[in-house]
Amino acid sequence: MEIRTATPGISWEAASAAAQAAVRHAQENGWRINVAVVDRGGNMMSFLRMPGAFLHSIDIAIDKAYTAASFGFPTKEWMAAVGHDDGMKLGFSAQPRLIVFGGGLPLRVEGGEWIGGIGVSGASEAQDEECARAGLNAIGL
Repeated sequence: MEIRTATPGISWEAASAAAQAAVRHAQENGWRINVAVVDRGGNMMSFLRMPGAFLHSIDIAIDKAYTAASFGFPTKEWMAAVGHDDGMKLGFSAQPRLIVFGGGLPLRVEGGEWIGGIGVSGASEAQDEECARAGLNAIGL
């Protein structure tokens, strides 16, 4: 399966496979999630919502993917990145679409370049990230 397109990004096939794998992992564990996969520009490439997943988690999943794609590191690392700087914590947390808790992972290819992000929301923070990781594993990332 082709993971990348001719320009830096993720193919629709790989994005769809990652989203499906995340949902399968959630289903196996009895969790209900929403999952989004975006390209490096934050453009939606794939989205799946499990029946019964929280409605508010739709936008949170999309924003987790967007945040991971925007900065190239997991969303749960945001608070550690700003450290004890309260001004940065308040400033960043007030930014629309910026998620500072777990469940969003960048899509990194060989060589470390990131080409997008995957975001999961609906279960616990750790479970969301576990599902996102299952999505990455399914496409060899």
